[in-house]
Amino acid sequence: MAALAWLLIPVFAVVGAAIWGSWASRNKTIGDVAELAGYARFRDAMERSRPSDPHPFADPASASALPEREAATAAATSGTG
Repeated sequence: MAALAWLLIPVFAVVGAAIWGSWASRNKTIGDVAELAGYARFRDAMERSRPSDPHPFADPASASALPEREAATAAATSGTG
């Protein structure tokens, strides 16, 4: 009976290795399709961003006052203010 127990250990190891091998070699590309599609949408969104807007997250009220501030700064530095 002890010999049978010692023979079952390698049999269980082989069965476990076969199960693990089939699981490890499964097709993993199913999840990659959605991830690659999300990355493509991200790239498209980055390409569509407005390059003329220097600060896309700036407050619109402070952005509208920007030319006035630049004019005031230029007048103050030139001494004609």
